[in-house]
Amino acid sequence: EVQLVESGGGLVQPGGSLRLSCATSGFIFSGSGMSWARQAPGKGLEWVSGIHASGTTYYADSMKGRFTISRDTTKNTVYLQMNSLKPEDTAVYYCAIDPTPQLGHLRNIQYWGQGTQVTVSS
Repeated sequence: EVQLVESGGGLVQPGGSLRLSCATSGFIFSGSGMSWARQAPGKGLEWVSGIHASGTTYYADSMKGRFTISRDTTKNTVYLQMNSLKPEDTAVYYCAIDPTPQLGHLRNIQYWGQGTQVTVSS
């Protein structure tokens, strides 16, 4: 059974940082691409960042320079380091199995995690 479990969300002040984790099981993590997506209140899902099975990383334009995606294949975990957070980054963040993270969309997502809430507010 495929499982994706996000953690690390919370309340942070503008300009602060958070690191999200997504612990996975039930599939060959090292051979899989992964993506992070988010859904802000009242808005649709937005692709945030992805990491190809090769390790190449990709980012939405608004996240470049602030967010960093990484993975630990020994722990089957993907991370999203978020710096310089803004109120508009407030959203539920999801990790997902994405065979084509280089495309920067969510149409090929295979599995989703349950999400973790990130709130950026003073």
